[in-house]
Amino acid sequence: MIDPDTRAADWVAGTDPEAADEAEEMPLSLRLSIADALTLGNATCGFMAVYFTTTGILIPHLTGSTETGMARNSAATAVILMLAAAIFDLFDGIVARKLRSSPMGAELDNLSDLISFGLAPAYFVLVYGMVTPGAQQKVSAVAAIVVLLAVVLRLARFSCVTMKDGMFQGMPSPFGALTVVSIVLLELPFIPTLLAIIGVAWLMVSRVEYPKPRGVLAVAMLSWIVGAMGMLAAWAFDAPGGAFLLQAGCALQVVMGAVIPLFATARRVNTFRGNRRESREARAAQLP
Repeated sequence: MIDPDTRAADWVAGTDPEAADEAEEMPLSLRLSIADALTLGNATCGFMAVYFTTTGILIPHLTGSTETGMARNSAATAVILMLAAAIFDLFDGIVARKLRSSPMGAELDNLSDLISFGLAPAYFVLVYGMVTPGAQQKVSAVAAIVVLLAVVLRLARFSCVTMKDGMFQGMPSPFGALTVVSIVLLELPFIPTLLAIIGVAWLMVSRVEYPKPRGVLAVAMLSWIVGAMGMLAAWAFDAPGGAFLLQAGCALQVVMGAVIPLFATARRVNTFRGNRRESREARAAQLP
């Protein structure tokens, strides 16, 4: 016989005793956390970015459509979705540290990052090579494959290599994806665009150290992403100065992608020199 008070408490909590028993029997590895839900939002944004790139840019080009506005709006929407994926990626780590993460968290994060920051930007590069006058489609396909493989290798290494706290090895895939897309949106000549994209792919698999977005850096990154969304929206709706804002934002993203490795390398060299100096001083102090 079921105690009425217990039954009422279960009803108020929104659970049934049988459902609660099933939840208790559910393997821990199959229970999703709040952080996992944010990670799945990341994957959804990446997939939708591919969708808008296909339906709004590639298909109109293949069918000979002259509605350039639709292509502009779709390109902006695809990039905004990648930026939204970066926001989800930023917050799922914060939530996982503050609350909890499921045993699937790390795997879900890698798979979602592969979609949003590997497949989506690589596909964006591929479509760029198909719709841009003067671009070589086969060469663009190779560049897209290089971007995709760089993200795959970077994510695989991230799962295997233990870095010191607060640092990444290689350019983080969200930052790399946004830099690749910024290079495409700058509409530079084909060869410089291609070389810059390959350079970003190399940085993602390099050993250059990048700080993790925590604290003030996380706030700065979030502010930059929101500002970039605003620039893309202004460009998509042909607002006054929208094109200039987009070009300025893309140029700044590319400059940051080039400057941060220089600072990181300089810091590493200074640290190496300091360690050598301390070693020499210690050996000199030991001499009679």
